[in-house]
Amino acid sequence: MVEDLDPTSPDAGVPAHYGDPMREQRLLDTAVGLVDRSHRDVLAVPGAERAGWLHTLTTQHLAGLSAMQGSELLVLSPHGHVEHHAFVTEDGTTAWLDTEPGAGAGLLRYLEMMRFFTKVEPRDATAEIAVLSLVGPGAAELFPDLAAPRVGAVPGPKFAAGSVPPEATSHYAVRPFEGGLARRVPLGVDLLVPRPAKDAVIAKLGVPPAGLWAYEAIRVAARAPRLGRETDHRTIPAEAGFMAAAVHLDKGCYRGQETVARVHHLGRPPRRLVLLHLDGIATDHPPAPGTPVELDGRAVGFVGTGTRHHELGMIALAVVKRNVPDDARLTVGDSAAAIEA
Repeated sequence: MVEDLDPTSPDAGVPAHYGDPMREQRLLDTAVGLVDRSHRDVLAVPGAERAGWLHTLTTQHLAGLSAMQGSELLVLSPHGHVEHHAFVTEDGTTAWLDTEPGAGAGLLRYLEMMRFFTKVEPRDATAEIAVLSLVGPGAAELFPDLAAPRVGAVPGPKFAAGSVPPEATSHYAVRPFEGGLARRVPLGVDLLVPRPAKDAVIAKLGVPPAGLWAYEAIRVAARAPRLGRETDHRTIPAEAGFMAAAVHLDKGCYRGQETVARVHHLGRPPRRLVLLHLDGIATDHPPAPGTPVELDGRAVGFVGTGTRHHELGMIALAVVKRNVPDDARLTVGDSAAAIEA
């Protein structure tokens, strides 16, 4: 049985599960499963100056991005708040940006506004390209030629200029696959394939399917943030777990860089991303996105994504005030909640 997501959900259009969400979670946790994430928005950025142009607009070091490399990036507001998050995959002629469903139009508007006389031609490619994800430790066996993600360690508060080379940042290996691209990412391997070939690619791979419910549970347990869930209009990169993968700390000026640098040097972001364990006694349903996290009846944060994990039980990613102690007795709705330190 295939169950689709609620049509009012931003994730509508892909299967929620295939009959047994917990079995599908175990598959993604211990072996490999294929998750249809074709609801993600995709932009294409061809043009001779695309790498340098994206480098100047985003938080990532992309000036030297080569063919068959990928990375992650953020677009920030002038005050350093997170406006867009995307994976970028370079094939030698085009940079492909895949982002959250519904977020592509806003990102494309920004890119078009910043073109000026640059030799780039950004366009919406969602109708051309579908994203499929192979999640789990077994994904590496299917693509042994893709190196593990190379994520440079975030340097100390007083890091020396030039101490973080561009190649030390989050660059993911990419290779051609079935007319598209295969990209190694932290949770496994993403495939960017021509949308008309999606069903044929799924059939040829022969990997057991898993729904988005299972994917989200694995993502939450891995503390991987998601734009629009673990972010709000005030989020800065250091609050939501974006720094290591999506922010390069030793590159030229970009919009919002002052806030990134200030918080990095002071080490005091106003909020932080945490994994919450919920007692699950008061309700069988995970908390909805945006549910307040309270301490002594006072709101100290919000839930981004809540889920039921096959081993951890009811869990949630939340953003809370930095000064909330790890041993605080929190509540989320009618449920008691504890931070995993």
